[in-house]
Amino acid sequence: MFDIKLNLTNMRLSYLNLIFLVSTFCLAQQSDVQLKNVNDTILNSKRVLKIAEPFDGIKTMQKLFPGKLYKLEDDNTFISWNCKACKPTAYLDVNGVEGDQMFPYQDGVATRLLSNIDYTDSKGNQFKLLTFNHSVYDMDGLQTGRFSGGLIGVAKFAKNGKVWEMRSFQPAVFACGAFSRAPQPKLVEIGEDQFALTVVHSNGGPGAPYSGFLYLLVGFEGKYQLLMEVDYYSLFNSPSSDWSSSFTVVKDNKKFFRDFIVTTTGSYKKAKNTEDDFEVDLPKELAQMAKTKKQFDFEIVRRFSLKGKFYKMTGQPILKFSKVK
Repeated sequence: MFDIKLNLTNMRLSYLNLIFLVSTFCLAQQSDVQLKNVNDTILNSKRVLKIAEPFDGIKTMQKLFPGKLYKLEDDNTFISWNCKACKPTAYLDVNGVEGDQMFPYQDGVATRLLSNIDYTDSKGNQFKLLTFNHSVYDMDGLQTGRFSGGLIGVAKFAKNGKVWEMRSFQPAVFACGAFSRAPQPKLVEIGEDQFALTVVHSNGGPGAPYSGFLYLLVGFEGKYQLLMEVDYYSLFNSPSSDWSSSFTVVKDNKKFFRDFIVTTTGSYKKAKNTEDDFEVDLPKELAQMAKTKKQFDFEIVRRFSLKGKFYKMTGQPILKFSKVK
C-alpha cells in the first residue's frame, strides 16, 4: 500500500515538473525576442520599392524594415530591428509628458503594421497607404508606457499595371496614443483627389478622465506632417462629464485644403471634489457657464481653415445649451 502511494506521489510530482518545464519553455520562447541589425539606408525617404501583386502589408513592411519577424499570440505581429549606424532624430510625442521620441530608439525598435488603406482617385488611379507603429524594443514583445505614444510612419504606393510602386516614404512622423500604441488612422478627402489621414488621440492618468484630440496628417511640401490639432475633441472615463465630436469637410469652391466643421456634443456636471471625482478641464467656450451653473448639456460647432501652414479656428464657435441647472 505504501509503495502505491509513493508511486502516485512520484507520478504527481513528475506531472507537475512536466507542466513547469513546458510553461517555462513557452515563456522562454515568447520572451526570446532578438534584434536584427539593419543598414541606415532604411531611413532614406527616397528609397525605390516595387511590390508585385498580390500586395501583402506585412511582407511589404519587411521590405521597408528588414528586421526579424515575430508572430506571437493575441495577433502580436511585429518586426524587431536595430540600426547601430542610424542617427536618432527627435519626433513629437503629443502626450507631452516624456518629451520627444528619439528614433530609431537606442535599445532597438519593434515595428507593427498599423493600417493598410486602399483608395482610388477620380481618374481611376489606385493607391495604398500603409502606416506603421514603432515602439521601443521589449524582450517579451510588449508595448508599455502609459504616456508613450506609438510613433507613426507612412508609405504610399501607386498601382502601375500589376506592380505597386512606392511614391513616398516617411519612416516616422509623430507619436500619439498610449502604451506605445497609436490609434488607427482614417482616410479623409480634403480636396480634389487630395487625401489625408485623421488620427484621434486620447490619454489620461490612472482613474482620471481621458481627453481626446483630433490630428490631421497631410502630404505637404514634400513630406507628411501635422497640419491640424483640434483640442477638446472628446472626454470619457469621467463620472460626471463627457463629450464626443465628429467632423465634416466643407465642399465649397476650394480646390485643396478645404475647411473642417467640428461639432462637439456632451454634458457637464460640476465635480463634488470627492476622492474619486476629478475637476474637468473645460473648453474656454464653456468656462463662463460653468462658473454659475452646476450642470448642463451643450453643443459647440467650430470651423477650421488652413491659415499659412496650419489649420486654425476661424470666426466664433456656435454654442447651444440645454438642461441647464
